[in-house]
Amino acid sequence: MTIPFIAVEGPIGVGKSTLSKAIADTQQFHLLMEIVDENPFLNKFYDDIEEWSFQTEMFFLCNRYKQLGDIQKHYLAADKPVVADYHIFKNLIFAKRSLSDSDYAKYEQIYSILTQGMPVPNVIVYLHASLETLMKRIAMRGRDYERGMDPEYMRRLSADYETFIGEFEQQHPDIPVLRFNGDELDFVANARDREYILDAVTAALQKEGVNP
Repeated sequence: MTIPFIAVEGPIGVGKSTLSKAIADTQQFHLLMEIVDENPFLNKFYDDIEEWSFQTEMFFLCNRYKQLGDIQKHYLAADKPVVADYHIFKNLIFAKRSLSDSDYAKYEQIYSILTQGMPVPNVIVYLHASLETLMKRIAMRGRDYERGMDPEYMRRLSADYETFIGEFEQQHPDIPVLRFNGDELDFVANARDREYILDAVTAALQKEGVNP
C-alpha cells in the first residue's frame, strides 16, 4: 500500500498552511510545516535581496532537507500519512528569482545532491490567486519582515510559480497537480469551498491507489 504524502504549494500568502491544517485535521495526517520565522536572514533578505539571498536560500534548503529526512524516517517509513505545507521544489523557484546566475548554478548543484532519494508526494495541491488577494492576505497576517513586501516581487514570484508548475506537470506526469484559484474559493471562511477542495484531494488520492 502506498502511504499518502500530500504537498500544498503556491505563492506567499495564498493560504498553504491553512489548507494543509484542514487536510491534516480531516484526514488525520501528520502535518509538516515549513520553517520560516526561524530563518535569521529573512529580515535582511527583504531589506536587501541581492546581498542576503544566498544565505537565506541555503538556510531554507538545509532545514527542508532535514525535515524531509525526518519525515521519511519517522512517518512515511512507519506507514503514517503526511501533508506538508510546501514542496522542496519551491527552493528552486525562490533561488532562481533572487540569486545571480553564478550563485544559482552552485545552488542548483547542491539542491540536486541533497534531494536525491528524498520522499516524493503522491499529490500536489497548487493554490494561486491574484496579486491583490495575495498582498491583502500578507498584510492581514502581520509578519514584521513582510511589511515592506514589494508588490512587483510578488507579481514576478507568482509568474515564476505558474511557469514552474507547468514544467513540473510535464516532467512528472505521474504526480497529479490539483489547481485551485484562491480568488474563487475561500477555503478559510467558506466551509463549502473548503469541503470542495478536501473532496478533490481525497478523490485524487484514491485515483492514485492511495487510501487516505
